[in-house]
Amino acid sequence: MTSPYFAHSSGLLTRSANQRRLLSPLKNKHIRVDTCLPVALKVETEETTIGEYEGPTPHPHTITQPKTETDPRPLASSTRSRRQVVKVEYEEEEARAEEPRLKTERWEPPDWRRQLAHIREMRSGRDAPVDKMGARKCYDAGAPAPVRRFQVLVSLMLSSQTKDQVTAAAMQRLRARGCTVENILNTDEETLGKLIYPVGFWRTKVKYLKKTSLMLQQEFAGDIPDSVEGLVLLPGVGPKMAHLAMDIAWNQVSGIGVDTHVHRIANRLGWLKKPTKTPEETRRALEDWLPRELWSEINWLLVGFGQQMCLPVNPLCSMCLNQHCCPSAHKTSPTKRPKAGALHSSHSPEPTKMKTELNEEQAVRKQTPPSPSPQLRGQRRRDVLCMS
Repeated sequence: MTSPYFAHSSGLLTRSANQRRLLSPLKNKHIRVDTCLPVALKVETEETTIGEYEGPTPHPHTITQPKTETDPRPLASSTRSRRQVVKVEYEEEEARAEEPRLKTERWEPPDWRRQLAHIREMRSGRDAPVDKMGARKCYDAGAPAPVRRFQVLVSLMLSSQTKDQVTAAAMQRLRARGCTVENILNTDEETLGKLIYPVGFWRTKVKYLKKTSLMLQQEFAGDIPDSVEGLVLLPGVGPKMAHLAMDIAWNQVSGIGVDTHVHRIANRLGWLKKPTKTPEETRRALEDWLPRELWSEINWLLVGFGQQMCLPVNPLCSMCLNQHCCPSAHKTSPTKRPKAGALHSSHSPEPTKMKTELNEEQAVRKQTPPSPSPQLRGQRRRDVLCMS
């Protein structure tokens, strides 16, 4: 009788290659063959194979053919399990890859590209004050590089709360005297004040110029810092000046320079997710969605646009190309306190308030007797003399 897992050869039991894998526990076990106990040997062998083989148990008296290598059952089960594991891991990795993609979707204004194209068209002439007298035009192009960078920084410091025309005139006077770190330090505060007057807060800026020049000489060898962190440490230099100095002086884009024009126009155009109150808030909100390649251009675009078209008071919406896509077009400009004598201004106070103030002034005049004229005084004196 031929066993399905053993083959008889010369009175000895041998195993094929497939049977060795199934009978791994018997690999190192020597079985003693006894011709007198064929049944016992068969039972022992079957019990051993049953523990290793999970398939159906063959009948003792049935002759079965040994399984060949074409039987795919053991290989198919292990291969299928491995494929399932790989498939599950692939699905999990794909799901994880989609999660950050959904989170990185950033907000941006719905019609900002069209609005920007219109602003570029309106600014194509480059004839605004910032184009002729801005910080890019106030330094001496023939001076050494450290001197040019210092002059850019000085013009930015003077431009705060000052019109470009006044800043350009002050820079021209400073350059005529020699706008360098050494000359600023050697000039007394009174003379320096006369040179930069009438820029806004000129007395404070004189002190800032002296302190900044001293720091540059002692800590930066007469040059300006090449980072925003170093620039904001200088007296009188804020984030807007630091980013503009990095762009103009060092030709490096580190952020958006937001002044009062950029702050106002960005809020009017709806370029911010929510309205902002300070230029620094506007800068952070713009940098969240505006492409980085536009950071350098957006400052001079919006500054010139704010100087010519989108004015702080009474913007020229009827002439603006964005009048049909700007959410703030044709809206009433914020009221501004009228100057003395401008009672007929379009932004004059309410009539009831004016009447109240006039009534109070008339009441005070009635209570205070008017001073007599010189003629009346002389007549009274003559009357007194005649009576005496």
